[in-house]
Parts: sequence; structure tokens; C-alpha cells
Amino acid sequence: MEFTAIATQEQFDAAIGERLKRERETLAKKYGDYDELKTKIIGYEKQIGEMSKNAADASKRYAGYDKTLAELQSKIKGYESASLKARIAHEVGLSYELAGRLSGDDEDSIRKDAEAISQLIGRQKHKAPPLRSTEPEGLDDKKATLRTLTTQLSCKGD
Repeated sequence: MEFTAIATQEQFDAAIGERLKRERETLAKKYGDYDELKTKIIGYEKQIGEMSKNAADASKRYAGYDKTLAELQSKIKGYESASLKARIAHEVGLSYELAGRLSGDDEDSIRKDAEAISQLIGRQKHKAPPLRSTEPEGLDDKKATLRTLTTQLSCKGD
């Protein structure tokens, strides 16, 4: 094999043409899906942008919910505490007015406070609230006055 010098561009292209062709095929196999991947990446970036925008919108929309939730939970705890105090006051024999004055964080501490107050003021029998109104229904002052007048008139004629 004798070395021949390459003098023209055509000779150079012919000498390395096959090697360049093989290299291009190798790169095409290796990176042939580049355009497809690039398209997928653009799609994913759009989805990420949309999801980020949606998350920011949701964050703004639900920002006050944590505060509202905390307020409502606080109210519920207050109602449960008041109910527990009223029940314990009733069981111990304290009046409903004194139920609000009971202190404690749990049932045992509230019960101890109720029993201590009960011992201090003595056990009082409290009246249960009436189940229904004892006043006649539908009577206003005018009708009540007329009823009294007719009752008095009918009694005097005897």
C-alpha cells in the first residue's frame, strides 16, 4: 500500500465519504428521536406551566380557608365545652346559671370544679325548665281583659 497525497476536494470527499456516511447513520440511530423528544418536552413544559398557574390560583382561592377552619374549630370546641359544663352541672345539682362559671379543660377537671362549688353553696335542687309555656296561647291583652270582664259580669248576676 502506497501513500498517495490528496490534492483535490473531490479526492478527499471520495476518501472519507464512506466513513462520514457510517458516522451519520450511527448518530441518526443514536439521536434519531431528538425531534420527538423535543416535542414532548415542549408539551410537558406547557403542562407544568398550566399546573403551576392552577396551583397558584387555588392557593389564592383557598388562602382564607385555613383561618376560617381554625375559627370554626374554636367555636365547636367552645360549644362542646359549654355542653359538657351544662351536663356536669345538671348531674352535680348546680343550676344552669352556674354551669357557665365552671372551669377546666377536660371532663374530670370540670367535674371536680362542679363538685367543689356544689359543696360550697350546698346542694340545691334546681328546677328543670318548663317543657311548654304555661300561658294560654293566642291571648293578647285586649282578649284577656274582655275575658276577665265577662267572667266578672256573669258572676255578679247571680
